[in-house]
Amino acid sequence: MAYEALHSDMRLFRILIFKELKGFFLTPFGWVVLAFVTVMQGISLSTAMKGFRDTPVKDSLVYVTFHTPLFWFYFLFIFPLITMRLFAEEERAGTLETLLTAPVRTWQVVASKYFAAMIFYTLLWLPSLVQFKLFEWVTGLPPAWTGGALGGTFAALMLMGAAFTAVGCLASALTSSQIIAGIITIGLLVIQYFIGYVTVIWGESFVGAAFFHYISSQRHLHYFASGLFDSRAFVYYLSVAAFLLFLTYQVVDFRRWRK
Repeated sequence: MAYEALHSDMRLFRILIFKELKGFFLTPFGWVVLAFVTVMQGISLSTAMKGFRDTPVKDSLVYVTFHTPLFWFYFLFIFPLITMRLFAEEERAGTLETLLTAPVRTWQVVASKYFAAMIFYTLLWLPSLVQFKLFEWVTGLPPAWTGGALGGTFAALMLMGAAFTAVGCLASALTSSQIIAGIITIGLLVIQYFIGYVTVIWGESFVGAAFFHYISSQRHLHYFASGLFDSRAFVYYLSVAAFLLFLTYQVVDFRRWRK
């Protein structure tokens, strides 16, 4: 009986994930986001290559590409775009109430939306990998980066994506307005981004400097893009994602029983 119940739960979970993925790929919205990220990443790569041409650079092409202000500008905007519709749109349209009264568990609803958003987010970076391979094919030169730098960079992108997508899920669950959900998400992520500059402004001598280093996304990406994997970053981002998804579950479950 336990096996049958688990099998039934997982089947419903898969159905809900496919439903959410259809919302990304069977509408123009998902393809517009994909095109936006691809174009912006291409511009970042081109800008980095121009810098290599103009002046000698000691860092790898991967490192320079993902350390431009342009990268952080479009990177942070990815998350409100892919998460603001998850709960807010269904709440506005009234379909969330129908979903919550169906024979599905609250965790299935929350987890399916989160994992569908993470799958879509992961696919957004596939064109970037192709762009880096094009560098080798077009120039005929050895890659201007190491495998560790490339792998570390994408590992950092996945870790940050796990936490930042959870931020968007919680924001979307708190309101029925996509615009408000998007503003909350980008606001929190911008705050998190600028927290990374606290030690730059105030120096390294105050008591909390180590804490601000620990939560600095810029610092994490710096190490990972250099081919240095830090287990503390894994703990930090996955813990943040788990905690925020727990809060999202509580918000959605409250709505479910309030109905």
